[in-house]
Amino acid sequence: MITAHNLSNAAWRKSSYSNGDGGSCVEVADSVLGVMPVRDSKCPEGPSLVFRAEGWGHFITALRDGTL
Repeated sequence: MITAHNLSNAAWRKSSYSNGDGGSCVEVADSVLGVMPVRDSKCPEGPSLVFRAEGWGHFITALRDGTL
């Protein structure tokens, strides 16, 4: 199922790993209820991926635990 989300007022924040050299960076908008939008910080006008907040939490936990 595809659900559209209005992200025009989303408060985006850049990854702490981002730098001014144009590295592979992401931005997330944790101000959108129930979902976690993600986009490329080098192309903020481009598309965004929107994950369910619960799934995003599992993903981050797996990254921290080294299981991914």
